Amino acid sequence: MQSPNKLAMTFILATVALDSIGIGLIFPVMPDLMTEVTGGTLGEAALWGGVLTASFAVMQFLFGPIVGNLSDRFGRRPIFLVSLAVMALDYVMMALAPTIWLLLAVRMVAGMAAATHSTAFAYVADISEPDDRAKRFGYVGAAFGLGFVAGPMIGGLLAVIDTRAPFWAAAALATANLIFGWFILPESLKPALRRPFSWSRANPLTSFAAIRKLPGLRILLLVTFIYAVTFNVWPALWSYYGKAAFGWDPLWIGISLAIFGICMATAQATLVAPMIKRFGERRTATYGMMAEVGTYTFFGFISSGFWALVFTPVTALGGVTGPALQAMASRLTPETQQGELQGINTSLNALAMIVAPLVMTWIFEIFTAPTAPVFLPGAPFLLSAVLMVAVVIIFVAAPRAATPPPP
Repeated sequence: MQSPNKLAMTFILATVALDSIGIGLIFPVMPDLMTEVTGGTLGEAALWGGVLTASFAVMQFLFGPIVGNLSDRFGRRPIFLVSLAVMALDYVMMALAPTIWLLLAVRMVAGMAAATHSTAFAYVADISEPDDRAKRFGYVGAAFGLGFVAGPMIGGLLAVIDTRAPFWAAAALATANLIFGWFILPESLKPALRRPFSWSRANPLTSFAAIRKLPGLRILLLVTFIYAVTFNVWPALWSYYGKAAFGWDPLWIGISLAIFGICMATAQATLVAPMIKRFGERRTATYGMMAEVGTYTFFGFISSGFWALVFTPVTALGGVTGPALQAMASRLTPETQQGELQGINTSLNALAMIVAPLVMTWIFEIFTAPTAPVFLPGAPFLLSAVLMVAVVIIFVAAPRAATPPPP
């Protein structure tokens, strides 16, 4: 019989996988959907897609610390369930929305309640010893990647039937996930570790003050933010990039995302723990960042869809960075503030999701427009490569005392 912690971990991984399937379903159809509701060019559709993503992220930034602090007060389970219910309703509304403005409104509401992944990381922190967290954070990332394998493939196939079909499928999965969590998911945060809710700590700006006072976290938070800006080029741009650079339809976009998901899940499930055991958390994160520099540079210039698919497994090498950084930050944070830390991480990623889609899709529109000085759909990836070089310099140059030693 499995121990309660192992059983709970199984539930979390299944929940994250189902949730990521729902998210991945809609990616292949976004270029066609945005072109349909805006009536513009692919570049203009990408810009509106960036606005939708950024609006979601603004709400997530504002409400992420609130959700994190609520989970520290009331536990992880109720936050999980409310988040899943809102996401199910969001997908239904996106399936029905006839205009870009209604799409914008429902994405903003969804951003207010988005907490599934940050709460999952807090849940894992609750049930794991500090030395096990990096490995288990990697498992969560792998579950997300496995969901991404199925999601885009199914979404690409459903898009052949109807542009809105993937949204109905995503709504059904979110509802199934909600039911699964309601009956199966136990609470992970012990009553003794819960703390009173504080509006001052839930403020998305002042909440940083409580965390940054902990030794080493200031540099980690900065690195996490810039890294997230570069990484968000994938969800913000890939569907549009694939169509512009290689002429892919929704099916091929789905296939490419599925390959990416397989490789990322495999890397996070099999590489994170051995690399951290061999090199430590700090060096593992550094190696992952260096791999990202090469990946972004490659996709900045490639013009062959075939070689893009062949090179995709290499992109997974950068997948070790996130779990390593998560583990370093979690190790420096008291047990009573793990939810708050994940709320801060949610806000950082939300800030990155505000900046990245707007900037990356704007650059994409410039370099794919008829008046572009040079047709270069991969220009946003080159910007990500430059930013990642800056991340490596900041991280490596930071004093050893600013980050925890290897386990």
